[in-house]
Amino acid sequence: MRPAEAPPNPWFSWEYVERNYQDIARFLEQHASLTFQAVVIAFVLAVPLGALAHLKPRLAGPVLGVAGVLYTVPSLALFAILAPYTGIGRTTVLIGLVSYALLVLTRNVLVGLQGVDPAVRDAARGMGYGRTRLLLAVELPQALPSIIAGLRLATVTTVALVTVGVVVGYGGLGQLMFRGFRSNYHAEIMTATVLCLLLALVCDLVLAGVGRRLTPWARVERPV
Repeated sequence: MRPAEAPPNPWFSWEYVERNYQDIARFLEQHASLTFQAVVIAFVLAVPLGALAHLKPRLAGPVLGVAGVLYTVPSLALFAILAPYTGIGRTTVLIGLVSYALLVLTRNVLVGLQGVDPAVRDAARGMGYGRTRLLLAVELPQALPSIIAGLRLATVTTVALVTVGVVVGYGGLGQLMFRGFRSNYHAEIMTATVLCLLLALVCDLVLAGVGRRLTPWARVERPV
């Protein structure tokens, strides 16, 4: 007697997508929302921290050091530490994601500010710019290429890290991945993986386009 053949388990299935469209859309929206909120919060914190480290160089070490410590804590350990205080769910995941994005963004803000041409600063001072006006009107705009690069890196990294939030019940597309691994359903795993990659790619392309719009002077002219 021949053993029964295993049911087909393809790596992609339109039937699965059509049957689970609502779940897929819900988890994709959750994933995108977490990414957006985490990067925005980290950016709002990183700009003043980077500016402070630039204006007061002696604080650069402590600021980057604290952000670096948060960055080096493994995500699973960080969620385990936060869970007793912030509960199981969105808040815990969001705090973890912000912590990881903070170092990348703060460092890039600082590097961008430090890389401003001294001649540009001297010209602004000669026109009567004070320290605050110099920072806001000259240095931060000149630092935009570095800041945008940091935003791109932080965003793509955050898209990947959101999936780890499944351990506290709020992992966006990670929920589908976990469910697929648990049931050994290839189509579910692959669908979530492809959507994560597409989300990261779209975010990166959007930020790259925004960066080109905001920093036309940074474009390198190609020879005709």
